[in-house]
Amino acid sequence: MDNMELYNRFRSVPESAQKTIQAGRLKGYTDINPMWRIRCLTEAFGPCGIGWKTEIVKEWIDIGSNDEKIASVEIKLYIKDADTWSEPIYGIGGASFVAKERNGMYTDDECYKKAYTDAISVCCKLLGIGADVYWQKDATKYQSRGVPEATESGGHAAPVICELCGGAVTPIRANGQVLTAEQTKQRLGGMCLSCYKKTVQNES
Repeated sequence: MDNMELYNRFRSVPESAQKTIQAGRLKGYTDINPMWRIRCLTEAFGPCGIGWKTEIVKEWIDIGSNDEKIASVEIKLYIKDADTWSEPIYGIGGASFVAKERNGMYTDDECYKKAYTDAISVCCKLLGIGADVYWQKDATKYQSRGVPEATESGGHAAPVICELCGGAVTPIRANGQVLTAEQTKQRLGGMCLSCYKKTVQNES
């Protein structure tokens, strides 16, 4: 397979698989139908289990502010080129497990399924599937807000900034440990907890 063959084949997302988010902090961003990604993998490599497959590495719960919780799943995606299986392509996805809503706390019993679907989308992104949408989103994000400086005047450490909303990232608890704001940002893909939850909910 040519190095750019898969990337160029599936970089463009058809209009029928796109939905513009109309409200909230993600307003104006594009949501990609997860089944379109499955179709891309199946079209390129064959049915799941024959031409491509996943392996769940681990599942866990992260605790955020206000007693909210996020279910996360780490997977390995394997694709088959001719008769050879690829090295693992890693992806971590997440979905809201316990969220604070207008009428109180809500528990989603499908959170791991949504997190698994989100993890597949992360793996597909690494293959270039839907690349044009992600490229535009990243370009807009950095052009509009810029890259935050490491320190502020006076030598004090600058707040860790969410790349999506521009707000400060606050620490979360994961696997029994409290992460720093920087570690939290890295774990949540450059976002604060609030934007991360909204992102995975819209992609599921």
